[in-house]
Amino acid sequence: MEPEQYERYSRQILFAPLGEEGQKRLVESRAVVVGCGAVGTVLAGLLVRAGVGRLRVVDRDFVELSNLQRQTLYEEADAREALPKAVAAERRLKAMNSGVAVEGVVADLTPENAAELLGGFPLILDGTDNFETRMLVNDYAVSAEVPWIYAAAVGSYGVTFTVRPGQTACLACLVESPASGNGGGPAMPAEETCDTAGVLNTAAGVVGALEAAEAVKILSGHAEALSGRLISCDVWKGQFQSILVAREPGCRACGRREFRWLEGEAQPQVTMCGRDSVQIHERGRKLDLEELARKISAVAGAVRTNGFLLRFAVSPCEVTVFPDGRAVFKGTKDPAVARSLYARYIGA
Repeated sequence: MEPEQYERYSRQILFAPLGEEGQKRLVESRAVVVGCGAVGTVLAGLLVRAGVGRLRVVDRDFVELSNLQRQTLYEEADAREALPKAVAAERRLKAMNSGVAVEGVVADLTPENAAELLGGFPLILDGTDNFETRMLVNDYAVSAEVPWIYAAAVGSYGVTFTVRPGQTACLACLVESPASGNGGGPAMPAEETCDTAGVLNTAAGVVGALEAAEAVKILSGHAEALSGRLISCDVWKGQFQSILVAREPGCRACGRREFRWLEGEAQPQVTMCGRDSVQIHERGRKLDLEELARKISAVAGAVRTNGFLLRFAVSPCEVTVFPDGRAVFKGTKDPAVARSLYARYIGA
């Protein structure tokens, strides 16, 4: 390393389990972060400061005022300009450490572009906000035999788990097994979201730090130090838990190598519906409209429901939701906008 690099990372080098050799590997490493929200911003900032050689950040959304409470890379000016998160993140990360090659990519991760956006990186990191994207990442990672780290935070709760294809359970083992209550199918159970249940910035901070620590172990060549367990925490209750997760022998992804999400078979169908509307057809989804109305009304104002459909307005769309999980977003022609709003207000 150059003398300046040695000085910058001197306190990490003094940490014996990492040492100078581990830091050298870190400086030469590469990783991609999918999603740069609450967890993603904490994660990306820590990795850039730690000296990861190259970091790609992929995100489809733009900065809003409500993000600033927890998404640590963004400022008020970013929200005023509605700057894409990937653009704002790249600027801030480069300002933190000019020695790291940071690339912000404004894109919606899909089965069609997964290989292009994720290929060439030996580690994939979860900073996203929905299970649709996470299952796609899991399929890609398992198929390509690339490790990835799952992480999520909502309310005061957070969870993270490192997936090492061929060595550990994968995300499909966790959420698609009979024990998960999802019967082994591709349809995801309803989940709380930050936009309906809220989130503490401390929960995102803890989970982002845990994910970053696991990433540093892998990228510095110290995979033997990985926890190998699913770690969860509740920062409000002051509770931490770690669980050893066994591989499911009949797992659809890492067992039978059936990659439904990567092949697009399990993805919600998105179609144009009129001149200024997008329709999302969620597969195998049943919604309790009364319960959904209660959650959405707390954050989005007036919600109308008649037992057959639910309707509410959120910029830039009027949204109509049906009990089978189908939703129509009137006011946009952009499928990415519809997919983002669906994940935020209805869940994955």
